Amino acid sequence: MSDSLKTIKERLLLIQEENDPYLELLRQDSRVGVQKLLSQWEKRLAKEAAQVAKYQEMMVFEQAFYEQGHRFIAGIDEVGRGPLAGPVVACAVILSPDHPIYGLDDSKKLSAKRRGELFTQIQENALGIGIGVVEPSEIDRVNIYQASRQAMLLAVEELPFPPSALLLDAMTIDSPLPQEKIIKGDARSVSIAAASIVAKELRDSLMKEYHEQYPHYGFDKNAGYGTKVHLEGLEKYGPCDIHRRTFSPVAAVIK
Repeated sequence: MSDSLKTIKERLLLIQEENDPYLELLRQDSRVGVQKLLSQWEKRLAKEAAQVAKYQEMMVFEQAFYEQGHRFIAGIDEVGRGPLAGPVVACAVILSPDHPIYGLDDSKKLSAKRRGELFTQIQENALGIGIGVVEPSEIDRVNIYQASRQAMLLAVEELPFPPSALLLDAMTIDSPLPQEKIIKGDARSVSIAAASIVAKELRDSLMKEYHEQYPHYGFDKNAGYGTKVHLEGLEKYGPCDIHRRTFSPVAAVIK
């Protein structure tokens, strides 16, 4: 074997089969650098295989609807039920069965970097994305549970075309469409996982914008959740226009 390490690294990027003859040549190469590259390739292939297997496992709910004749299945999730400030944001995503996005998972389990990468892939490959936003004043009026349901329904209505069935994370909404409520759906359905990622990215971005307007509460870091910085700002400055006044930590400081 006379190939340089640079050449070997480039060739390994193109190999996807474990029985490729070039791999056997590398296994016989005594150079430490070659064996390290080979080990890295094997780990990468194992990781990719695990992602494919997980994706197929998380397609079970979508597959059931496909087998019933549905073509456009929207996964729906919301973000922002727990914060003391800001809107609740829901997303509906119709994924393409022809363009799998490997690595989808509950947005809370993903690093910010990985979530951002998947967010881009979803935008590029999804058949449709709809967003629903319900503001704090409406949350205070109807309660957070009903506001979350409203946001989910708005997200469905904002899709570029109507879905034929819905998959939702632990809730149902007032829609005549066939729907299935899935406990921990953002970790069990690829469509709901995609929706959770988009909703999380958009809401975090929105809260960073609000931080520019209301800098005393750390919205750029806590997204409106009740962190120490947030609670200290609330105590010192009182609530701002996007605080949820019916939530007890906020209600407690309203004079």
